[in-house]
Amino acid sequence: MNNKKGFTTTTLHSDRLLQPEFGALHQPIHTAVTWGYEDVNGLIDVFQNKTKGYAYSRQGNPTVTALEHKITQMEEGRATVAFSTGMAAITATILSLLKKDDHIIASSYLFGNSRSIMQTFIEIGIEISFVDATNIENIKNAYKPNTRMVFVETIANPATQVAHLDKIGDYCSDQKLIYVVDNTMTSPYLFKAINVKASLVINSLTKYIGGHGNALGGSVTDTGLYDWDNFPNITSVLRDQIAPALLGITQIRKRGLRDGGATLSPEAAHSISVGAETLALRLERICSNALILARFLDEHTLVKKVNYPGLVSHPQHKIASDLFHGYGGLMSFELSDKIDCVTFLNRLKVVIKSSNLGDTRTLAIPVAKTIFHELGAERRKEMGIEDSLIRLSIGIEDIQDLLEDFTQALSF
Repeated sequence: MNNKKGFTTTTLHSDRLLQPEFGALHQPIHTAVTWGYEDVNGLIDVFQNKTKGYAYSRQGNPTVTALEHKITQMEEGRATVAFSTGMAAITATILSLLKKDDHIIASSYLFGNSRSIMQTFIEIGIEISFVDATNIENIKNAYKPNTRMVFVETIANPATQVAHLDKIGDYCSDQKLIYVVDNTMTSPYLFKAINVKASLVINSLTKYIGGHGNALGGSVTDTGLYDWDNFPNITSVLRDQIAPALLGITQIRKRGLRDGGATLSPEAAHSISVGAETLALRLERICSNALILARFLDEHTLVKKVNYPGLVSHPQHKIASDLFHGYGGLMSFELSDKIDCVTFLNRLKVVIKSSNLGDTRTLAIPVAKTIFHELGAERRKEMGIEDSLIRLSIGIEDIQDLLEDFTQALSF
């Protein structure tokens, strides 16, 4: 008999498995910064990784631990470390594991802030090659003897390119490379990165997992597929104390979280954890709304182009169909030259002009003038970002209300 429960059932009952005090259904919010021990040997054992426990909340807190446990279950991984933001998770992961002169192969379509921090890594001596990750041959051609990691996103923001995730996973496994997959745009409900042999999975918990635009957070999950015992950058002190399977995630916790200090607050962890309970329900509605709206825009005479993996015309539609449970809530589109995108956006009444993603509400933003403004026109052009491009994050509103809002906004 298969005792494995469904995604939502497992998520709903995650906290109870940790047996919170007084039979609480949610892990309570623990605001303590530090913990006391009757016997100092207990404190020593926690510091020396001999026993599990808490010493200082910068690197661990019961409320945050419960969220980490939930994310690990969602991703079907081995262990998770939570951070104050998704960008903190990315930064900590790379700085914890890589050294000067190590080489990363990264998608050329990375989101602006992810691309920006990669440029910072280059300036401190980490070598990075940016390639079109929709074609596995580009990954192979960028490989060097000092390559340690491949870093991709599932669906690129904002032009929705889909990386050749399964082929990249096979290649990384063969070459013994750390394969990092940013799963933010799909979430563990729509896509299990472990199924494409990902080593580490990044999530911005602010987005679909939290889902309500009320808490910042990020996480990195070790899938258990990478052989950390043979990774040369693991510190000797950890090799003496930690089981080989946990070396990578422990080094991220120690160097990235403890030393970097981007700690997730217990209040935010609790909010994200509660939000995660409805992830599947929200995404089913979001994906349905997004596909209907994408088809509507694709057929409109005042829309030049729609980027959405659910459309048959999308270059990676087949990859997305084969790998994802749904096509997500992110899309972008270009307006006719007859229409100014700012004028159009200001005509929308239901849709909110905002920079976030993964909210319950539908959000829209003019990409070139805002979140990708700093990249400059040349780099935007390389990424397929036209001046008229509008990014949408679809919410859970009634679809008829969204269609009516776009209809009236496009009535020029």
